[in-house]
Formats: sequence, C-alpha cells, structure tokens
Amino acid sequence: MKNIIKISLISACIGVGLSSCQSDLTSLNDDPKHPSILPSENLLATAMYQSSYYMDNPSVNFNNYRFFTQQWAETQYPDETQYNLVTRNQPRNHFNRMYVYSINNLKQAKMNLVNEVETDDIRTNKLATLEIEEIFIWENIVDTYGDVPYSEAFKPDEILTPKYDDAKTIYLDLIKRIDAVTATIKPAATGYSDLVYGGNMTKWKKFANSIKLRLGINLADVDPALSKTTVESAIAAGVISSDSEAYKFSYDGNTFSSPVYDNLVASGRNDFIPSQLTINTMSSLSDPRMDVWFTKVGGVYKGGVFGELNDPYTNFSQLSSYFRGATTASNLLSYAEVAFLKAEAAARGYSAGGTAADLYAIAVKESMRENGVNSTIADTYVLANPYNPVNWKQSIGVQAWIAMFNKGFASWNFTRRLDNPTLVNPPKSNLSSVPYRMPYSDQEYVLNGANVSAAANKIGGDKATTKLFWDKF
Repeated sequence: MKNIIKISLISACIGVGLSSCQSDLTSLNDDPKHPSILPSENLLATAMYQSSYYMDNPSVNFNNYRFFTQQWAETQYPDETQYNLVTRNQPRNHFNRMYVYSINNLKQAKMNLVNEVETDDIRTNKLATLEIEEIFIWENIVDTYGDVPYSEAFKPDEILTPKYDDAKTIYLDLIKRIDAVTATIKPAATGYSDLVYGGNMTKWKKFANSIKLRLGINLADVDPALSKTTVESAIAAGVISSDSEAYKFSYDGNTFSSPVYDNLVASGRNDFIPSQLTINTMSSLSDPRMDVWFTKVGGVYKGGVFGELNDPYTNFSQLSSYFRGATTASNLLSYAEVAFLKAEAAARGYSAGGTAADLYAIAVKESMRENGVNSTIADTYVLANPYNPVNWKQSIGVQAWIAMFNKGFASWNFTRRLDNPTLVNPPKSNLSSVPYRMPYSDQEYVLNGANVSAAANKIGGDKATTKLFWDKF
C-alpha cells in the first residue's frame, strides 16, 4: 500500500492549504498541514483501515472471533478461550473501533463531500462508496451485538443517549439501503480511487450485493420468505464471482502491517496455535490445506486443547509463514464465502444459479485455489468429500468452517447459522455455552444506561450466550 493512507492524508491536507492561501492571503494563521475539514477520500481511507484491521484482528483484546469458532487455541494464557470477555474489555474495544473510528469517519466524509468540487457522477459514486462501506460495518456490528444504537446514533446535537434499535429492523433497513445505493452507481464514471477497489464501481456494486446475500441468508430460519427474495435478488443483480472482486484490504508492511502479522510476529507473543478441533477435523478429511497452513511436530500435526492451559508453544503445530506476512490482506468478503452462501441458498431451495452440489464444489475448490492447492488435488478432495444432500448443513457447515479459517467473522456466521461443526463449551468456560453474540460495551452502561439496559432486557439478557434474532436453532 506504500503508506497510501499517510501519503494521501498529507497530500490532501497540503492541497487544501495551498488552495486556501491562493484564495485568501489574509489567512496566514491557518495551518496548511492540519486543515479543519478533511477530504472525504481521506476519511474513507481511515474508516476502511480501522474497520478492516479490527474486524480481522486476532488480538485477545478485540473481537475474539477465532476463539468463538474454536479454530485457534492458546498455550500460556487460556482466559480468552475460556470466554473471559471482561478482563480485557473486548466488547468495549470492538464497539469503539466500529462506531467511533469507523462509522463516525464515514458520516463525516458524507458531510464533507457536499462541499467538494466534483462532477455529479463522481460525487454520486463517492457517496455510494461511503454508503456501501458504512452498510458493511453496520452488518458487522449487528451480527456481533444484536440490537444496537442505529437510527438515533451519530446525532450529538440532538440525541446524547440514542435508543437501541431492533436488530431485524436494522437488517431490513440495510437491505433497503443496499437496493437504493446500487441503483445510483455510475460504473462508467472515473476520476478517483479507493484502497480496496481503486474506484471500480462495478466491483463496489458486486460487493454491496454480496453483503445483501449475507444478510438474506442469515434471515433463512427466522423469515424464510424474505430470505428467499433477498438472496435471489442479490444473486440476480450480481455478486462477487472471482477472487479479484473480493473485498480485500491490503497493508504496505511498513507503516501499516497485517493485524495477523502484528499478533503472530511483531508482538513476539508465542501463544496462538491451531486448535485440536481444527487439526482433528482436517486430518479426518485428509485436507491438503494443512500442509499450507500449519507446521508439524515430530512429523505430525498437533493441535492445542481449546480452553485449556496447553504445553509449551513449541510442542504444537503453529500457524505457518503463510499467515505471517506483514502485507497479507484482510480478506473480509471472499469469493469462497460467497460461493458457500450460494451453495447454502441452493440447499434451502432458492434459485442460486446452480445446484447445491455444484456450488458446494465450486466453493471448496475456490478455497483450495485461494490457499495455493493445485486443481488436481482440489478435485480429488471434492470427490472424496462430496456434498451430502441428506445432511447439507453438516456438509456446507464443516467445509465453510474450514475454508473460513483465519476469517473469524465469516466463520462465526456459518457456525451460528448451521450449527456445524459441533462446538463444545470448554469445561473451564466462564459461560454456560459457546458465545452467540458479544455483550454490550461496559461504557454504554455508564453513558447510555437506560437504553442499553432496556435493550438487554428485550433480547433476553446481555449475555454472550443470548442468541441473535436470526439464530433460531
């Protein structure tokens, strides 16, 4: 990324300063390097970086998605795999990163864009990019916490204590917003760039429809009719159909490094290992991705017991160099994930552009390709592990869980919705079951106590074990 966030910020700031000097020579007290109004592109860049880095962050201090899905284990410090979400304030930390550092910047960018000199088409596309990015972050927030401040949020001049909106109501509004914004996009207009798609509005449109696909699939067990129409319309409008269209946020490896690199390498914390569940599941399927992802100990793969204080780090398989690159992108909505969502849609009887078996095979093979496994080996694997229409939730659930290894949020959605593979609550767990949601930020009880308490009562208790509205089984 070559310091693109830092460089674009400085360049834009200098540009604003020069323009100001030329138009008003009396403004000698203005600091050209610290303008009072930042360009919308810079605010978008900041929001993209913050949301991508912290959605993908494996740190024990943030989302803990990889522990919720039991794909990673710990050796020396098992608190997080025992679902202790209090000591390190993970609910507060993720809440603040998504609201304050991400959506707040997008809201400000929309306001600043109004006064920027652009052609109508470019302004329309910029606004569409901001809107789609905001919807993407809202999806993460709702699927992490459930009911959250939405309609009254970000109105500090009017409302200091926003109400918590019903999660399904937010879902419906996000779907409506996707339909509205995709209709405005001008694919032929060029003249600006962004950190993910480089201003390619066709890819932004496919990304938006893929978010709609995820929302629609999540509705399957709670509102089958709405789920079907939402999913089918998203697929018909065009979703991510290749790796080049996936939502990937790249890092330059210098000023900005991959969050996985920061936690596996830069932090010096030798603690994270693949779980025994991961190793045993993949070994039972003779999964070739193990050779890419993990090291061996004494010629074999060995995973850590989830939720336990494991033996020394060197006694276990470790995450290989494949995950340890400083420039490795955060692949937050991959082609493999979309293919699995389409396979699930077909299994549920929706029109998804193919049979469930064919789409399942496409999804598995794409994950193999994405992870450096050649097509011949991938074909052999699919033949050995075919789609099972009798127990399709297990077929798709287990394979999607494997494919989403190191894609924590995506994996958590699959495991909650399909209940596969079976996740067993560790004996020393702080909870009565595995987590189905993140509890609310503790700061909300200080700053917005009445509303967060009302929300907690409505959903059945502010507990990690309270299921989201769409998680019916």
